[in-house]
Formats: sequence, C-alpha cells, structure tokens
Amino acid sequence: MREAVIVSTARTPLTKAHRGEFNITPGSSLAAFAVRAAVDRSGIDPALIEDAILGCGYPEGTSGRNVARQSIIRAGLPVSIAGTTVNRFCASGLQAIAFAAGRIVGEGAPVMIAGGVESISTMRAPQNPDIGRNPWIDEHKPELYMTMIETADIVAERYGISREAQDRFALESQRRTEAAQLAGVYADEIVPCTTTMAVTDKATGQVSQRQVTVSADNCNRRGVTYEGLAQLAPVNGDGKYVTAGNASQLSDGASACVMMEAKQAERLNLEPFCSARRWRM
Repeated sequence: MREAVIVSTARTPLTKAHRGEFNITPGSSLAAFAVRAAVDRSGIDPALIEDAILGCGYPEGTSGRNVARQSIIRAGLPVSIAGTTVNRFCASGLQAIAFAAGRIVGEGAPVMIAGGVESISTMRAPQNPDIGRNPWIDEHKPELYMTMIETADIVAERYGISREAQDRFALESQRRTEAAQLAGVYADEIVPCTTTMAVTDKATGQVSQRQVTVSADNCNRRGVTYEGLAQLAPVNGDGKYVTAGNASQLSDGASACVMMEAKQAERLNLEPFCSARRWRM
C-alpha cells in the first residue's frame, strides 16, 4: 500500500496585512520564499517534483493567475513542474495537502509540493461589492455571502458561546503563542525573508519604500490581558461577540511542504518530517 509522507516544510513569518513587512510583496513572491526553502531543506533533486498545489483563500490580485505556477517560476525551480491553485477559503492549504497526498497515493506522482499562501495586502479591493454575487443566490440563499464575522456571531448565539468564553479562549491563545515564540518553538519552521515594504509617514501621509528582513511572526499581541479584551467593543454592535481582540487578524504569509511516497523517501534516505501524519487510500 502506498503512503504519502512529508519530508520537509518551511513557512514565512506571518505579518500584519497592509501595515506589515509583506504589504507590497506579490503573492507569488511570498509563496516562493516557502516553496524554495522547503525544496532546499528536502535535499532532493527538483527535477523529481511533478506538481505544486497551493491553496489560496482569495486567489485574486497578485495571488491570481494561478499563483501556484507563478510561485514555482519565481522560486527558480524547473519549468517542468506544473502548478495548481486550490480555493476552499480558510481550508485551502489543507485541501492542497490532501490533494497532493491523493496524487501520490492514487496516481503514483513521485514528489509533490503542497501548501498555501495568502496576501491580503495585495488583493484588489472591488469597486462594486456586489460583483461576483449571483442574483438568484442573493434572493434564495443570501447567507452564502455572509462575512465570517456575521457567521461567528450567529454560531456563538446559536450554541451559547459567551463573549467571556471567547475572550478567555483568545487570551489563552495569545499566551501560548507568546510562550512558544519566547521558547523558540517556531524558529526551525520559519525561513527569514528579505523583501521591500511600503511605509506611510503618519504625520505627512507620504509613502516610501524600504528593504526589510523579517524572521518572526508579528501578528500576535504580547501582554494581552482579559480586562483589556473585555473592554473592546463588538465589531457588529451591542449584543454581538466578535471583537478585534478575539478574532483572527488579517495577515500575509505562506507555507509549503515537500511530499513523496514513503518507500521513495526511504530509498532516498529521507526521514519523514512527521511520520505519524500519513495518508492512506
């Protein structure tokens, strides 16, 4: 029975959308940081790689035009490697890995790249927010177009998840993230990225550019307290639950892994990155 295993992985730091270091980095360049590092860490011959499958929640703007294929070229990998972009919104990256595993197990693909990328900063803001909406769906099933904040408020109300419970959960998440950062838990998975960012002068509004190197996540808020979270106003008004403190921040980042069949990894003397995480069919 064939098995798909991960033999290497790499990711960029996560930076704040619009204000962070990746705010003008194209989605394909962002993904290329992770893709190139994952391949280099695996030590394999890139010519063995058949395809790259990358998930993207919003494959638009600089993450459009098949960002997976563009990322292969931007990473300097062989043009023989194909590219497929997958969209399942927040599950896009996981879906890409599942598809890659299926290609290896069910179709005999030798080596695959899989992962995800999101460049919120470089998405094109729609001039008309109704573009892309189907009039029939708007009439018969408008909840399909609900925002995540609306959905979260409805779920919280339906299942009795209190504002306090959400704030305390967010607090624990922030605490654990900070502790892991201080302990260097993420250091091995992150690849330092040198890029150009846009910087806006708060006093004059003038925008300039500067080269930066980012090597750590900077989206979490250190030193958060429950009292501070509890004071934040809900995004959707009184009686709602989601705030800027207990919701996910808009971020830019990318991650990639190299996957292959288990016996081939053994022949190449490669230890699976996480032997417990295997896919069988």
